[in-house]
Amino acid sequence: MSLPHADAWINHDGAEPSEAAHALILLHGRGADAAGMLSLASALVDGLPGADTWALVAPEADGRTWYPERFIAPLWENQPHLDGARALIGRLLDELAAAGLDASRVVLGGFSQGACLALDVAARRGERLAGVLAFSGGLIGPPGTDFGAHGLAGTPVLLTSHDADPHIPLIRVEETARALARAGADVTTRVYRGAQHTINADALGHARTLLARAVVNVGVSPNEAAPTEADSTAADDAADNAAETDA
Repeated sequence: MSLPHADAWINHDGAEPSEAAHALILLHGRGADAAGMLSLASALVDGLPGADTWALVAPEADGRTWYPERFIAPLWENQPHLDGARALIGRLLDELAAAGLDASRVVLGGFSQGACLALDVAARRGERLAGVLAFSGGLIGPPGTDFGAHGLAGTPVLLTSHDADPHIPLIRVEETARALARAGADVTTRVYRGAQHTINADALGHARTLLARAVVNVGVSPNEAAPTEADSTAADDAADNAAETDA
């Protein structure tokens, strides 16, 4: 019997992976869909140098839910869905590598449940990615979990959350930052005041900066790669559609 998500629908936009210079994989939250993440991915790269050389990938979970319980629940309560989700994202990364986009050219991210999954895969896979974008998320597991983070070797990671987010405890965001830093990641944490569970304009701006730096790392000058305020408008609109109920 196959694991959950084995036949998940994979949405693509932008360049074909075999012709792309970079890839951005974004994972949706509980109850949301891949189309919303694909729209956000397109808006995030819009206006960057070589925007048309990004392969954009957004898988859709079975039932639009990556795992059934909260991300801080005992791990067994989220199985076999969690293992199925991990396997799917691992397979996507392997397929991109086979097309010529190794991990150093791939940014992996998501919102809420998708952010938690992106962090989990990045931490456990143990290779340097071009970046990790975690909008309102944290590493998966109950208190005391060994997150297994290793081998991140300078991977830029952006963590964004609100200090009273009802779904993402701030203490887990802080634990995530420490665990990833110990594994060698270059972690930026942005914590905002309030109880919102959303992606705000500041988070989008930092995400675009991370993407611009990924472009710089393969030869585009920093001035060419710098995102502008005008470029962020579409990303603001796309992020408004990303809200969901629980991680």
